[in-house]
Amino acid sequence: MSALQASGRGGAALETAGAWLLALVWILPLGYALWAAIHPSAYSAHFVLDAPLTVENFVRAWNAAPFARYFLNTFILVTMILAAQLVLCTLAAYAFARFSFAGRDLAFILVLLQLMIMPDVLIVENYRTMSALGIVDTIPAIGLPYMASAFGIFLLRQTFKSVPRELDEAARVEGAGPLAVLLKVYVPLAKPVYIAYGLVSVSYHWNNFLWPLIVTNSVNTRPLTVGLQIFASTDQGIDWSVITAATLMTSAPLLLAFLLFQRQFVQSFMRAGIR
Repeated sequence: MSALQASGRGGAALETAGAWLLALVWILPLGYALWAAIHPSAYSAHFVLDAPLTVENFVRAWNAAPFARYFLNTFILVTMILAAQLVLCTLAAYAFARFSFAGRDLAFILVLLQLMIMPDVLIVENYRTMSALGIVDTIPAIGLPYMASAFGIFLLRQTFKSVPRELDEAARVEGAGPLAVLLKVYVPLAKPVYIAYGLVSVSYHWNNFLWPLIVTNSVNTRPLTVGLQIFASTDQGIDWSVITAATLMTSAPLLLAFLLFQRQFVQSFMRAGIR
């Protein structure tokens, strides 16, 4: 028995050590970025404990590019995409979960096929579509290809199917129509799933780079990721302290949101059944 206990303790210690090692590997780039951002350029690669602290790098980065406009564009983009996804995915998932109609299973299979296609494969066709619509170099052009999410439809469909039909039938007996049942029964019960999906969606589209780079050409439409890439290009000169300061500015909202809502973040994923 003691041998088994010792083995169990040894395995737990090994797992803990591995977790700390992975955490260290993950935090090192962020730690370097923070060091370089709050110290003068001369200390960006010299780790001296008594090195002077400064916020000049953040001021220079903010003044060197229109980051205020980039933040606004990104906020509008992620808000627009998330709002459209929540509406479209909710309606589609409700239809697939609770209604019988011709071709339902085939339509759902076609939706699932989208999960197997990388978005990068569709960049050329998406650009042709945006060009035909005349909306290239606009914020809607960035978000339009992502507004119908197969992942969101699948996730909400599985959640809605787990709702007892007795609740649905009770609401209908009370005179509620299909839309009222959806809003008063299904949506409230799926709140943890909505939170989890919202976190995933905002994080993904806040960091999305390739498609916004291709479809935007002006400051008025560029999100943070594209603006940061242009700012950090070699044409602007390489000053790692300023570049890391700009990088921290662009990633700060997501980092702060995670730190503030870490518990809700983890609980939402656990309740949503995302692994």
